[in-house]
Amino acid sequence: MPSIIIHIHNEDPVLCEVEDLPTPTDQIITVRNPRKRDGKDLTYIDARVTTVIWPISRINFIEVLPGEEEEQIISFVRE
Repeated sequence: MPSIIIHIHNEDPVLCEVEDLPTPTDQIITVRNPRKRDGKDLTYIDARVTTVIWPISRINFIEVLPGEEEEQIISFVRE
């Protein structure tokens, strides 16, 4: 499950997980475990909420964080 950071209009960035990354034709994005980047709860969402659906129109951009497999890739180093 990829971790992403969503940058929403006039809000702090939200760290969360998604089943699949949104496609160009998607109207909404469904995320799990939304929280601030430091892991704290979002003040505008109830603390018990685990899944949120946001309209894509409210999102400026999405950052995709590297997964465990991607972090283990050793790249070529030139000496």
